[in-house]
Amino acid sequence: MPSQFEVTAGKAIGPTTGGTVTQATNKTTGVTLNTESGQITLNNAALGDGAEAKFTVTNDRVAATDVPHAVHGSGGTAGAYTVNVAAVAAGSFDISVGNVSGGSLSQAIVINFVLLKGASS
Repeated sequence: MPSQFEVTAGKAIGPTTGGTVTQATNKTTGVTLNTESGQITLNNAALGDGAEAKFTVTNDRVAATDVPHAVHGSGGTAGAYTVNVAAVAAGSFDISVGNVSGGSLSQAIVINFVLLKGASS
């Protein structure tokens, strides 16, 4: 992680290891990515208007006290999806993706995530 001096010089703070993974069969298919940050390309299966799909991200860097943060990074229709972390456990977290577009969408959106380390108990 950059020092405070590097941050003030314009470098971003946060995890320095990232990765990518692509979902296989459909939008509820789990993925494995053992990095502190990354990009998940979802399958382009249809997601109806108002529907949600939840999938598990298996990640050996996640502790039960961590705070994963996920957003719609790219691909697909901007503003058409909600992305939320639904649950966190040691070794995994769930992401819920909802379609709020007003119609069915079949897009392979990319979700960006980062792990914020929580306090240990």
